[in-house]
Amino acid sequence: MTSVQVSVTGRVQGVGYRWFVQDLASEHGLTGWVRNRRDGSVEAELHGDRVDVEAVVGAMRAGPRHARVDAVQVRELTARRGLDGFEIRATE
Repeated sequence: MTSVQVSVTGRVQGVGYRWFVQDLASEHGLTGWVRNRRDGSVEAELHGDRVDVEAVVGAMRAGPRHARVDAVQVRELTARRGLDGFEIRATE
């Protein structure tokens, strides 16, 4: 089990970025969440098999069609068990 926190900056709000991440995470069987931040970035926690987490993070570096990703920061977290599904959370 791999767990990471991902912070993405650029033009990542108002372009379907959170739904893009939710769809990818669901396709790869990940649990966790994604949300907009007040500073204009998007933050996510991804939990699952390493290869699936890496695939989603890789796709997040490109983003959906209308996004412009300037930077992606990934931080390893202590693995969490017992999470169910992947959700879009309210802006922090």
